[in-house]
Amino acid sequence: MDIQRLISMANQIGDFYESYPNQSHAEQDIAGHLNKFWALPMRQQIAKYVETQQGEGLHARVKSAIKTHLQL
Repeated sequence: MDIQRLISMANQIGDFYESYPNQSHAEQDIAGHLNKFWALPMRQQIAKYVETQQGEGLHARVKSAIKTHLQL
């Protein structure tokens, strides 16, 4: 899948959780959504992008959620 599309989709998920006052809880829920609804190849692709490109274009919470809680 096109990485720009994955970035856009991940940021939309992050936008939903933006109002969460507890950042740690928001990150767990963002990653939980990705783990539940994204296919493994999509999760692997976004994780590799965060690792190799420092997640350029991803919201800070989304990037942190991917680094910390994403299951591969």
